[in-house]
Amino acid sequence: QVHLVESGGGLVQPGGSLRLSCAASGVSLRDYAIGWFRQAPGKEREFVAAINWSGANTKYADSVKGRFTASRDNAKNTVYLQMNSLKPEDTAVYYCAANPGPSGQYAYWGQGTQVTVSS
Repeated sequence: QVHLVESGGGLVQPGGSLRLSCAASGVSLRDYAIGWFRQAPGKEREFVAAINWSGANTKYADSVKGRFTASRDNAKNTVYLQMNSLKPEDTAVYYCAANPGPSGQYAYWGQGTQVTVSS
């Protein structure tokens, strides 16, 4: 069974930073690309970032480029999303998801962690 658990969310001031973690059990994350998604109140879930199996390749939504950085530590079976210069519009529940590739679906999802950016 593939089980993903997000952590690291919380309340942060505008301009602040958070680092989210996505820890896996039941699978080696070396076999998966990992995506980060978010869903704000009243809005559909949207793509945020993705990182390939080794961490050598990343991609980002235009809304977070230059502010968010995805990384991974396969020895710890964990991926990360460093979020800097946070804005109120970044407020959402953030999810990680695993994609076995190539051209595969994000079949395995965590339960999400709340990020709130507010004064």
